[in-house]
Amino acid sequence: MSGLVPGHIVEGSLVPFPLAHAVRRTSKTVRLVAGGTCLAAVVGGTVAFTALDKDVTVDADGQRTQASAFGGTVADVLENQGISVGEHDIVAPAADTEITDGQTIVVRYGRQLTLTVDGETKTYWTTAQTVDAALADLDVRADGAKLSASRSEPLGRQGLALDVTTPKAVTLVADGQTRQVTSTAADVNALLAENGVTVREGDELSHAGADRLVAGATVTVVRVDRSTSTEQVPLAHGSRTERTDALFQGEKKVVTAGVDGSKTVTYADVFRDGVRAEHTATGEVVDVAPVEEVVQVGTKAKPKPVVAAAPAAPVASGGGGGGSVGGGADGLNWSALAACESGGNPSIVSASGKYHGLYQFSVQTWRAVGGSGLPSQASAGEQTYRAKLLYQRAGAGQWPVCGKKL
Repeated sequence: MSGLVPGHIVEGSLVPFPLAHAVRRTSKTVRLVAGGTCLAAVVGGTVAFTALDKDVTVDADGQRTQASAFGGTVADVLENQGISVGEHDIVAPAADTEITDGQTIVVRYGRQLTLTVDGETKTYWTTAQTVDAALADLDVRADGAKLSASRSEPLGRQGLALDVTTPKAVTLVADGQTRQVTSTAADVNALLAENGVTVREGDELSHAGADRLVAGATVTVVRVDRSTSTEQVPLAHGSRTERTDALFQGEKKVVTAGVDGSKTVTYADVFRDGVRAEHTATGEVVDVAPVEEVVQVGTKAKPKPVVAAAPAAPVASGGGGGGSVGGGADGLNWSALAACESGGNPSIVSASGKYHGLYQFSVQTWRAVGGSGLPSQASAGEQTYRAKLLYQRAGAGQWPVCGKKL
């Protein structure tokens, strides 16, 4: 019976042609017998037909269809219903299963799902009929994620390309603020847009705008401003030397005084987040030119000096007298001073070797008043004469202890 089509009787299958033909040529009795035999055959065939017919339900992606079949397999039923299945489809029970009366055959068509999660694309086959069911089947964690299609959108047999962007914790630094945000933005541009941050031309961005956003990233916007400024800068004057025989060697004369000038310098300034980061000179204009200093240096040889002979110091003894120097010094008691300072000994030298003679001259002081050699080697008269000269210059303070004896 496998060649039978449900609901259709193949001609000659129940009543053979020779038997029917014979019935027309018999007597009434024979016709009755023949008729009875024919009736029995028809009734028997009907019972057999009914026994072979099976009612099944075909559920194809939720569309249920009732069908009758004269035995066979699940594959036969699907073929009779015009349902073809591929390698990614699911049929239950299996296609080679013998059907039974009242059976439900379930067909679930496979759909190709091209799934891109945070920029990583993979292709799957699923029999889920909605986006949400497909994500659940594939164990994709999409809580709080941004989807390119509604979760309830039907997943047709033509398949679907679905983008999923998961929430990411990132740091956004812009305009003096540091914000910790959780975003489902696909890229840096989208992150900036959803946080109201506009990047101007010339601003600096730590990532390219099209860069995909990754968890833990720090996205920084640096505001860049450009301007020009000017500064007054002094110009130091130079100096030049001229040699001249109008001056003796070692002599100098400034013939032109030097004067500093000034200039205006223009700068290109770059500010990053309000702080000047670049200050580049781009041009300058001299406002006041500096005046060079000119100095003349003598080249003329100096004449040799004429040395006048020093007057001979008068000779005196015991610290008294000495040559006259004029003024009140001549009338002072120089003998008393000599007695106090040196005991009246013109050749005495202090224990330290620093002070000499009647008036305990230091060599330096002695020479300052015109003496030569050592004071203790000069005559008493010369020592008194030099002491008077010293008094005229500095007073009795030169002898802090004995000066009062004068």
